[in-house]
Amino acid sequence: MLNAYRFSVAPMLDYTDQHFRVLMRQVSRHSLLYTEMVVAKAVHHLLREGPPHCNAEQGRRLERLLGFDRQEKPLVLQLGGDDPRELAAAARTAAAWGYDEVNLNVGCPSPKASQGHFGACLMARPERVAECVAAMATSSGLPVTVKHRIGIDHQDGFAELLRFVDTVAAAGAARFAVHARKAWLQGLDPKENRTVPPLRWDVVRQLKRERPTLLVELNGGLDTLGSCRSQLEEVDGVMVGRAVYQHPLRWAGVDREIFADPSREQAKPSSVLRGVIPHAEQWCSQGGRLWAIARHLVHVVEGVKDARGWRATLSREAGTRQAGPEVLVRAARSLEERGL
Repeated sequence: MLNAYRFSVAPMLDYTDQHFRVLMRQVSRHSLLYTEMVVAKAVHHLLREGPPHCNAEQGRRLERLLGFDRQEKPLVLQLGGDDPRELAAAARTAAAWGYDEVNLNVGCPSPKASQGHFGACLMARPERVAECVAAMATSSGLPVTVKHRIGIDHQDGFAELLRFVDTVAAAGAARFAVHARKAWLQGLDPKENRTVPPLRWDVVRQLKRERPTLLVELNGGLDTLGSCRSQLEEVDGVMVGRAVYQHPLRWAGVDREIFADPSREQAKPSSVLRGVIPHAEQWCSQGGRLWAIARHLVHVVEGVKDARGWRATLSREAGTRQAGPEVLVRAARSLEERGL
């Protein structure tokens, strides 16, 4: 089943929360979705307090960390950490909650991640990553995948990348999502690390050629369906991040063009809003603010007359504390009246 995931939406902190994932599921039924990174230590800490049903507050905190709407599946829980025991507990919990995979973050270049001994800095410790992957797989029974860079700092030779991948593959990693840039852990901030190091798609393609039995997914710099289709001629999957978040409906052809599903009608702005409304009703009935959902929806309308006005109206109406799902109903109706 793993090789069926030819297109995925990258995990992005502060972006790929459950509300955005519900939005994306209106755009594509087949794309593989990821959570924001969850620190394994936080899950492990809650689990040490006892079973969730024994402590209502603990249950609520786990729900905030791990909760998702069933329509989001197939869904991957991305974990951050370097302690095999903590990661094993978190992966086991992911299986119990119904996730389809768990993914280990070995790509985040932030100083906070490095201080916590996880993220891209782990590329310098392939044996440790292998221990973590083996522990996660054994404890959960789920496929364990790894998201990483092509290198870090001055450890950016292809031989070093191969050594990392071979070591981790031997521990049972099911797929490698490779961000085709190296990370500078000293001198660049996380935003700069997404743009300053040059893209090296050729390195990821070479990795697939050198290790044809491994599932290799290319991430970084892909911003059109055409570029994705081109890369899929040489790698097993593609992963797109901010280009999907900022322009979700530009990817409405994913199911037809990449997953060859002719039954899928192409989503349009009004159908996305209509699809999200049941989720908004449940969220708001539990005391959630509508803006948590609407902040993502402002991106579904672009390139049409008065798109800015529609976004401004939605932002104004959804931003009040009293706003409820009726705001989305009105917003969807206004789009339908314009044939959108």
